[in-house]
Amino acid sequence: MEDSFVSRKSSSSRLPPEVNRILYVRNLPFRITPEELYDIFGKYGAVYQIRLGDKSKDTRGTAFVVYEDIYDAKAAVDHLSGFNVGGRYLVVLYYQPAKFQRKHQAEEKQREVEELRRQINKKKEAMVATAAAAAAQH
Repeated sequence: MEDSFVSRKSSSSRLPPEVNRILYVRNLPFRITPEELYDIFGKYGAVYQIRLGDKSKDTRGTAFVVYEDIYDAKAAVDHLSGFNVGGRYLVVLYYQPAKFQRKHQAEEKQREVEELRRQINKKKEAMVATAAAAAAQH
């Protein structure tokens, strides 16, 4: 076991900076269980933790998989990206916190813009109704 770890490490002495132990998995079948994920991802090394997205709209079909070893995570990305599970092709990416934070902030800004548009439309409708009522009185 020790020899395989050394050879793995020396064959990829320098990993790209985005490589880390945490993987973000998308396009999972909605009915997949954590046990099935452990079976799939466990083939590439010791899995420390799996966080399956809940049934809400935003996180359904997604999961975070955390490996104990970075080289196992790299092997999983290399082998499981595009892997067919339940008729769906997996998208397996390295988790990048800064990218997720930017996406979350952009979604939040979009919600704020939509709320402001609703408020403006309400005010416009109220102004039109007031003007129509005033015109009807004259």
